[in-house]
Amino acid sequence: MQNELDAYFEYLRSARQLSGHSLDGYRRDLNKLLAHCEREHISEWSALQGRHLRQLVGELHRQGQSSRSLARLLSSVRGLYRYLNQAAICQHDPAAGLSAPKGERRLPKLLDTDRAMQLLDGGVEDDFIALRDQAMLELFYSSGLRLSELVGLNLDQLDLPAGLVRVLGKGNKVRELPVGRKAREALLAWLPLRALANPADGAVFIGQQGRRLGARAVQLRVRQAGVRELGQHLHPHMLRHSFASHMLESSQDLRSVQELLGHADIGTTQIYTHLDFQHLAKVYDQAHPRAKRKQDTDT
Repeated sequence: MQNELDAYFEYLRSARQLSGHSLDGYRRDLNKLLAHCEREHISEWSALQGRHLRQLVGELHRQGQSSRSLARLLSSVRGLYRYLNQAAICQHDPAAGLSAPKGERRLPKLLDTDRAMQLLDGGVEDDFIALRDQAMLELFYSSGLRLSELVGLNLDQLDLPAGLVRVLGKGNKVRELPVGRKAREALLAWLPLRALANPADGAVFIGQQGRRLGARAVQLRVRQAGVRELGQHLHPHMLRHSFASHMLESSQDLRSVQELLGHADIGTTQIYTHLDFQHLAKVYDQAHPRAKRKQDTDT
């Protein structure tokens, strides 16, 4: 087995011309697999089965290996068995149908209310870029837009007198969102300057040449605002997350926040906004007709 593994590493180095860094990654993963085979008294690659691989993944997971590392291990095994099958050494893939355990979802950082106000209440210069960037920041925080939704936003999706914006979200689902007073004021200050830049299309947010801003450009402007006003890294999703968290803290209305964010599954909203289970249980006890229990019962 070691000889065949060495031949595979040589194939990766010479035929596939993998970098030394990538080759080291394959070697670490597959040496773990080989050591597991030795412990299980498996003496040839054709004898390794899915149950053996599941056992190894389970052991590594219990030892604290991340989901990402385990997924890479399984990918390395699949690559090895493609090679072994082509070489007629094996006729199967023990990693077929296996996936790494799901990792813990890492929530994005958020701004507390004071920091959000500090970001948005900084002095705004009366020029094209400053007014445009202020309108973008206000709209992100006011309405919880995704980056793609803001970048794709057109004038006909805005109804500022009514305080509404219509966005096209994931899965081409359209939702209407309120636009707060400060965001409306910022947009009304920006739009006259936008009109003077000879816009190429109906994009709300454009550069000085009249072309729609791309996602990278918006990310850069948000990051620069974070450094300038807060002295910290800032990205659009942090503003969306702050919007959701602050709305939930004030309203305690999970379903409405779900609608505002455009989440298909309320479980996503619950995780996204750090809502703790105790609050959900309290709402359930108060609201569900068959959840209410008598405090005093006679036996």
